[in-house]
Amino acid sequence: MNLPPLPDNEEDRLQALIEYHILDTQPEQRFDDLTAIAAHICNTPISLISLVDKNRQWFKSKVGLEATETPRELAFCAHTILQPEKPLIVPNALEDERFADNPLVISEPNVIFYAGAPLVTPDGFAIGTLCTIDNKPRELTPEQVLTLQALGRQVISQLELRINLTRLKQNITHREQVEQNLRDTNKKLIYTLGKLKQTQVQLIQSEKMSSLGEMVAGIAHEINNPVTFISANIEYVNNYVSDLLDLLSLYQQYYPEPNAEIKSQAEEVDTDFLTEDLSKILSSMSAGAERIQNIVLSLRNFSRLDEAQKKPVDIHEGIDSTLSILQHRLKATLEHPEIKITKEYGKLPKIECYAAQVNQVFLHILSNAIDAIEEKFHRKQQVTNLENKLTQLPTIRINTNISPENTILIRIADNGIGISEKIQPKIFDPFFTNKPVGKGRGLGLSISYQIIVKKHEGNLKYRTKYGKGSEFLIEIPVKDN
Repeated sequence: MNLPPLPDNEEDRLQALIEYHILDTQPEQRFDDLTAIAAHICNTPISLISLVDKNRQWFKSKVGLEATETPRELAFCAHTILQPEKPLIVPNALEDERFADNPLVISEPNVIFYAGAPLVTPDGFAIGTLCTIDNKPRELTPEQVLTLQALGRQVISQLELRINLTRLKQNITHREQVEQNLRDTNKKLIYTLGKLKQTQVQLIQSEKMSSLGEMVAGIAHEINNPVTFISANIEYVNNYVSDLLDLLSLYQQYYPEPNAEIKSQAEEVDTDFLTEDLSKILSSMSAGAERIQNIVLSLRNFSRLDEAQKKPVDIHEGIDSTLSILQHRLKATLEHPEIKITKEYGKLPKIECYAAQVNQVFLHILSNAIDAIEEKFHRKQQVTNLENKLTQLPTIRINTNISPENTILIRIADNGIGISEKIQPKIFDPFFTNKPVGKGRGLGLSISYQIIVKKHEGNLKYRTKYGKGSEFLIEIPVKDN
């Protein structure tokens, strides 16, 4: 028996075989179909797809044979791959010195006839054969040989298709992994962006509250000093004026006929009117000074600059202070008629909170309510006669009560324009605003949400109907958890 020599390109040939990832795989119908067709066309009992490995020939598909592999030195196919350009036909192995004493010839499976078409890769490497075997001598017709070669090319096509599908699946898997990584990265970026926006809002809010508190406290202090001086001295002025008027009355009583110059001067200054009006002026000055003192008190209550920690506070006091600051926007203007404030205050205990920040929430929500009323009135004026009045008086209703869960409920409702469905999902987003340039930076409701939900572990909700108005519900626990 002549042992088959190794091809000159053996290392590259073996590498080409390995790259198909086909060795020792399960049977596949597409290959079994080709071996069955080859056996049928050649009219042989045995047909194989044999792949020649380093030390063996392994059968990817087989018809009429139980074995799955044989040693390479016994393989007829090891001779076939030495001539990749043509098939190897052995009509009678017993008469061929290369195979006459081959154990596969003189014992089971008694290979007498062999016809093998080389399986040649697109790169020119013969990695195995499609062969037919019989246990008796025979010949193939030229048409059978051509068909066997064509089927061999189909085996290579199936191997190429198989590896391409494997690579495609790997590419798809890799792409899916990349897409998943991108989605994960995108989620992280969105989360990070959200955190950055929240941090930015908090920084802006802290700076805003600090600046606003300092400014309001400074203004209150600067106003309070002269007003206190005025208020403290009005009483003295009033007494002095009263004494002077009493003295003037005595002069008029005991000297009813003054000289001509005094009489002329008295008529010119109209002493009777002066006497009557001076008392009214002093009374108005006293009322004005008291009003300014109340405003200063409201400013101080609103800013709460000295209260950096949670303290028990009166919510109603904070609401009233905020309304005092917004009083100028509630009065009738060319933009809108007077806005009526309806207070429905329940009996509330003091709650632990950051008073200045909660007052800031009241300011944002009440300011938005006034904006909504102004916008509704403006739109009403655009579509109706300027002399027509709104059918409903502009109103902001403030209701407070305590829930069974021991939380303070503050409802602030207006009959303004309302919030359109399109922007409702975004109203608590940082920097979102639908107001004209210069009217808002999109931070008010976002800051309010952070203050109530994040810092006070409460809730900030709303309900609205476009064209009818909105109601915001602020819920704060009575005591800090």
